Amino acid sequence: MTTQTKQDTALITGASTGIGAVYANRLARRGYDLILVARNQDKLNQLARQLSASSGRKIDTIKADLSLKSDLQIVEQRLASDASITMLVNNAGLGATKSLVDSTPEELDELITLNVQALTRLTRAVAPAMVGRGHGTIVNISSIAALAPEILNGSYGGTKAYVLALTQSLDHELSEKGVRVQAVLPGAISTPFWDRAGLPVQHLPNEIVMTAEDLVDAALAGLDQGELVTLPSLPDLDDWSRFDDARKALKPNLSHVKPASRYRVGV
Repeated sequence: MTTQTKQDTALITGASTGIGAVYANRLARRGYDLILVARNQDKLNQLARQLSASSGRKIDTIKADLSLKSDLQIVEQRLASDASITMLVNNAGLGATKSLVDSTPEELDELITLNVQALTRLTRAVAPAMVGRGHGTIVNISSIAALAPEILNGSYGGTKAYVLALTQSLDHELSEKGVRVQAVLPGAISTPFWDRAGLPVQHLPNEIVMTAEDLVDAALAGLDQGELVTLPSLPDLDDWSRFDDARKALKPNLSHVKPASRYRVGV
């Protein structure tokens, strides 16, 4: 386990419950001061008191609904201006279990706003400061739906595929500038996520549901091991390596001056 030796600060979104609250607990144990962001001030205050008492770390809170531009800008400003922030955990997000055709346009807008727009803007807010200091870590919570878009709502899977692609691109862009990035792809996790998504976790098979504690511990172990993409449920890491190698092998043939011969019928 990595332990901090200086006053580093981690900002965690969606921090009042579930995965975000466990990240807060684990990072406080590792010696991070924390900035906890969520919509529910009472839950934030309760968690902050608990963590401060148990860890002795400095715990700040920001009440913010990241789907609201005014609230998002408050968090962006903190990320851009607070030189102590060395880690951003982009955990806040919405799920969806209804199909696209059964979802309202407003529900889809909210999903995309939080999962894509807010995450991107927060990442953009902190990245230049991290580059300027030559160090920092950005953790983006994606989903196995990024790799299996057939499950759940396709729009949800699309947002999480965006998070994965953004993280992979950021690694290419920022790794040589001292900034580490990680995409975490949880499967089904026992959190309030499922209630908000419309499918209580009790309705899922027990054998596929991981606890938030196990998920975060695995994600942090993956971060310690230098993983760009962490799949906590995947038994054999070689399966991911083969998948990613196959993706990379496509690159030399993705752009040519002429279409592939199979598309030149009758020429």
